[in-house]
Amino acid sequence: MTFTVDPQVAAILAPMAEAMAAAPHPAVGDVATRRVALEAMMAETAALQPTPADVTTTDFHAVAGDGAKVLLRWYAKDGAAPGSAALYLHGGGMILGSVALYDAPIARYVSASGVPMLAVDYRLAPEHPDPTPVEDVYTGLKWLHDHAAELGVDPARIAVMGDSAGGGLAAGVTLLARDRGGPAVARQILVFPMLDDRTTTPDPELVPFATWTYEDNVTGWSALLGDRADVSPYAAAARANDLSGLPPTYLEVGQLDIFRDEDLDYARRLGAAGVDVEFHLHPGVPHEFETFAWDTDVARRAVADRLRVLGSL
Repeated sequence: MTFTVDPQVAAILAPMAEAMAAAPHPAVGDVATRRVALEAMMAETAALQPTPADVTTTDFHAVAGDGAKVLLRWYAKDGAAPGSAALYLHGGGMILGSVALYDAPIARYVSASGVPMLAVDYRLAPEHPDPTPVEDVYTGLKWLHDHAAELGVDPARIAVMGDSAGGGLAAGVTLLARDRGGPAVARQILVFPMLDDRTTTPDPELVPFATWTYEDNVTGWSALLGDRADVSPYAAAARANDLSGLPPTYLEVGQLDIFRDEDLDYARRLGAAGVDVEFHLHPGVPHEFETFAWDTDVARRAVADRLRVLGSL
C-alpha cells in the first residue's frame, strides 16, 4: 500500500522533510532536545500567518488542587458579545509548548469565529507527570464556569478544544467533568488528538510522513505516565471503558498522522455509546498539517469546519 500525499501539502512538506532528515534525531526519552527543536518550529509556523489586531488578551490565574498557580489567558474579539466560549488546550506531546507559543493561532480562531477562548498554561511532563496536566485543565474549566457571568459567558455554552496533546487533554477533562458531576461541557472539539499511550509500534507506511514520530510519541507518553501499568482514562482517553454521557464531539485527523487509528477508533466508540459525532479523516496529510501548509485547500477546509463548529455553540 502506498499513500498519496495531498499535492499542495507535498510541495510544502518536501523541503521540510529533507531538513528533518538531515537534522540529528533525539533519542527516545530526550525531552530537552525536543523542546528546543520543536518549540522553535512551533514559533516559526505560528508566525507564518498574521496575528489579528482585533483580539485582546487578559491574563488570570487559578489555584490548582496542589496550591500551584496556573496561568489562564482570555482571548476576546473587540466589540463581540461572548455568549459562548471555549477552553483551549495547546499541543506539544505533553512535554512542550505553552500558551505564549499559541497566542497567534488562538487569536485567529477568536477573530474569525467571534467566540472567546480561555487558554490553560497547564504544567508539562516529566517535571509534572499525570495527573497534574489534566488537573490543571480541570482547574481552568472550573474557573471559567465560576467566572462566566463576569466574562459575559453562558455556562451552558462552554466547549473544550485542543490539538494534539491538547486534544487528548480536552478528551480527558471531558471524561473527568462527567465523572465528577461537572462543570458541564457543551461540546468537545478534538483536533488530531493524542489519545492512546499504546500507539508505539511504527507503521512503516506512516513513518515517512510522521511530523510527530513514534519516537516522539513514546517519549511524550513515558514522560507523562512513567512506568505505571494502570493508566488513567483521564490521561489517555482511549483507555476509557465507558464513553456514554459525553457531549457532542467534533474530531478530525489526517490520513498520514500516527494518531489516525486511535482517533478513528475513538470516534467509532463514541458513536456506539450514543454520542453525536462529527468525524473528518483528511486524505493525504500528516499531523499538524494546517500549521505549515495553511494556504492549501485541505487546510482551509479543516479550519472552516472548526470555525463552523465553534460558531454553533
